[in-house]
Amino acid sequence: MLYGVTDLTTFILGTIFIVLLPGPNSVYVMSIASRLGVAAGYRGACGIFVGDTILMILSATGAASVLKTTPALFMVLKYAGAAYLAWVGLGLLRAALTRWRNRAAGAAEAEQAPLDAAHPFRSALVISLMNPKAILFFVSFFIQFVDPGYAYPALSFAILGTIVQVCSAAYLSALIFGGAHLAAQFRRRRRLSAAATGGVGGLFIGFGAKLASATLG
Repeated sequence: MLYGVTDLTTFILGTIFIVLLPGPNSVYVMSIASRLGVAAGYRGACGIFVGDTILMILSATGAASVLKTTPALFMVLKYAGAAYLAWVGLGLLRAALTRWRNRAAGAAEAEQAPLDAAHPFRSALVISLMNPKAILFFVSFFIQFVDPGYAYPALSFAILGTIVQVCSAAYLSALIFGGAHLAAQFRRRRRLSAAATGGVGGLFIGFGAKLASATLG
């Protein structure tokens, strides 16, 4: 046991596996990087880091467990998050259709608001926070690896949180640079870009539908 953290190897392996699972956070960051470049991708990634940090603090303080005992609050957060993800997806589908049709104003319109491109940090932060299942995950996941008898549990949670953020940063960096590489290909192939944008829009609608059907477990 290290500073109140039990079974550190299992936690690291589990974190890597969880981070690699596709989700709205990673898809958003790759999408924004492919459209607006590396700097915008990292602004989005910072929004995710802040959102995850907030969720981890809520979990460590026990505040997130309120969702388990207040089903009405869970339902409000669930449907609000699902609606936001669906709205993002519909915006991307509209942008893809405009680009595919190649209207005169299409290029300009497609570069505007579908992912709130002017504010990638804010968009990523909202996407990260509007997911009550993520809060419940942090509660159940962290509790398993913190020794309840350790005198300084805040230190244990800080270590676990740092590990999660390092794994997330490495994965998101790979997605950002991969997205920037794809952007060069998309700029030369308008319809390929439109199809990719539409595909991401469909993914976000799917994420919203999955969240809307989530139940307390």
